[in-house]
Amino acid sequence: MVRRRRRISAPYVFIAPAVLFFLAFLAIPVVYALYLSVRGMRVEQGSLFGSRREVFVGLANYRETLSDSEFWAGFSRLAAYGMLAIPLTLGLALCFALMLDHTGARGRRLSRAAIFLPYAVPGVIASLLWGFMYLPSTSPFSYLTEQAGGDAIPFLEGSNLYGSLANIAVWGGVGFNMLIIYTSLRAIPGEVYDAARIDGCSEWQLAWRIKVPLVVPALVLTGLFSLVGTLQVYGEPTTLKPMTTEISGDWVPLMHIYESGFVRDDLPLAAAGSVILAIGTFFVSLLLLRVAQRRAFGGFQ
Repeated sequence: MVRRRRRISAPYVFIAPAVLFFLAFLAIPVVYALYLSVRGMRVEQGSLFGSRREVFVGLANYRETLSDSEFWAGFSRLAAYGMLAIPLTLGLALCFALMLDHTGARGRRLSRAAIFLPYAVPGVIASLLWGFMYLPSTSPFSYLTEQAGGDAIPFLEGSNLYGSLANIAVWGGVGFNMLIIYTSLRAIPGEVYDAARIDGCSEWQLAWRIKVPLVVPALVLTGLFSLVGTLQVYGEPTTLKPMTTEISGDWVPLMHIYESGFVRDDLPLAAAGSVILAIGTFFVSLLLLRVAQRRAFGGFQ
């Protein structure tokens, strides 16, 4: 009887730490953010200067956030940034994975480590490193152009700012995505390649017509990771903000949320913005997965 009870309770004992971590670091914060988003601070009369009290305000914080033009302007800037960062990251990751999977490739371990190494650098450190290479006074690129008789390159001005920020994301994210795609390539049976070569398939045709279609699930996964990472961009523009006047305090949605909560001291409004961003990220991810599923399995449904 005791042994039977142990068998029944063993799975629950093993899963208990995961459940506790889920509740403590995900479920409870989400519920608290939802609760906070429908609250608001109101000034009550009754004393010389009045007193602030937290009250229920319903959807007022959501209406204020959705009607804020700067909040939506942050999404437009985020879209311009993502149109550069996501295709470049996935394209380079796929190219590097195909190159490493080539039968004639040498030094694969060293190459994998070299490509993956930037991902191990924390985002803030990477932003600082690239920031110093962007500043005209410390940039080696601007030094070369000035020595050639030209002007310093305005990396952090105008439309160049989007490319400079995207470059940091590409530099740090290619290695991680390459590893996922390369692992997917290595899982393809060698007999598939042998049969294609017997049929006269060249290495280029092998890569384009066989390898790429077979790693579409990995490409969808890395695309989803890149999309979510783009919607959550915060560290790079915040780190570069002191180096340029082009980046405002609410340049992207997360910076807008931070400014609402910790600069304007309006945590309920920041919570409402966080909930809107989280819901938007969820539905965009769901839409991407649905479209990918239809394209991959549409003929079988």
